[in-house]
Amino acid sequence: MDVGAVLIKLKANSQAKVEAWQREIQQRKAEAIQTLQAEGVTVESWFQLELNGDHYLLAYMRAKDLAHARQVARNSCFEIDQVHRQFKQLWEQGIPAQLLVDLENNEEG
Repeated sequence: MDVGAVLIKLKANSQAKVEAWQREIQQRKAEAIQTLQAEGVTVESWFQLELNGDHYLLAYMRAKDLAHARQVARNSCFEIDQVHRQFKQLWEQGIPAQLLVDLENNEEG
């Protein structure tokens, strides 16, 4: 299982558009999950934070194969992926995170 994260610096004054993207993804959750299934992604999480007055997103993903997941996403025909491509226009910079520790508890109960 591959794990990845990226810190995304947002362009100035994009907060309203980030909130609109969040609402749309939540409203179309079933469609978004279909794209994850097509990509082989088991977990995709998004966080928002502010540092020194700048706004950032932190995206986390767990997939069978991250390179494959990215390739499938690039070629996707799902309408929700078009929404995500538009959303990327708000990104000023992406900073890949380096995985240091990945712990997973598979015990039930």
